[in-house]
Amino acid sequence: MSTSAIAIGYGTNGFANHRLNDAIRVIADLGYSSVALTLDHHHLDPYGPDLARETDRLAALLSSRGLRCVVETGARFLLDPTRKHHPTLVSEDARPRIDFLRRAVRIAESLGADCVSFWSGVGEPGADRRTNRRRLVEHLGPVLAEARRRSVRLGLEPEPGMVVQHLDQALDLRRELGEPDALGITLDVGHCVAVEPVDSAQCVRRAAGLLVNVQLDDMLPGVHEHLEFGQGRLDLAATLAALDGIGYTGVAAVELPRHSHAAPQTARTALAAIRRARESVSVPPARTGAPASSTIGDRPS
Repeated sequence: MSTSAIAIGYGTNGFANHRLNDAIRVIADLGYSSVALTLDHHHLDPYGPDLARETDRLAALLSSRGLRCVVETGARFLLDPTRKHHPTLVSEDARPRIDFLRRAVRIAESLGADCVSFWSGVGEPGADRRTNRRRLVEHLGPVLAEARRRSVRLGLEPEPGMVVQHLDQALDLRRELGEPDALGITLDVGHCVAVEPVDSAQCVRRAAGLLVNVQLDDMLPGVHEHLEFGQGRLDLAATLAALDGIGYTGVAAVELPRHSHAAPQTARTALAAIRRARESVSVPPARTGAPASSTIGDRPS
């Protein structure tokens, strides 16, 4: 097995109708080797009364299945039941978001996760670019401090329609913050198709050395909707080859949050597409677990 192999995974936000333990077992049995865990009220609630016990149980399950993990923080209504993704790091009062991200860092430490992935947020009405930037830098401070204390990496994800929506903006913000070791980049390769001026393979190479998390999905130019592979314009084979080319050995998880109604079949089809893409070019095989014996626009999320 190649030591440069990527840990191909699947996101639990694409298994919203499953119990978390069941979702993880299905993902492992299909042959994935990692999980992108979206903290939510029904999947390891970060505000739950038995959080420590549930985290320990989850860590044991992941270990028993040989699964790596990243922690995702894009739950829609976890912090405010009436406003999706609110508040954010660019909200005037970002205290609930800061507290949530610090909790996510502590959970990641307990799980031995590769990183905590997060995004900037959509600017509030009336807030100009300078205000949004000031708020983002200020509100990231305590989250970075928590990450440093616990030796957990953070992955800033450029997200279409948000204050930081392009890879160059994420890299520029990191420079403004003094290039902290704790802050890396999460790259959704579908977003590259939707909003970046260059293709996903070029984005991968541009972020080389800073990538701590990759999300895999297809998209169409100008449309922020997560699609199954082959339904958009993503060159999956070239993207995976680029990841191997920069020596990426982290998690690359399929991100299909609107496909929970058919999660097992969608996850099976996605893994088959990834395997076909890798076979079409001369790259090392992705590190995946053993398949089961019987089988082997997100619109602005």
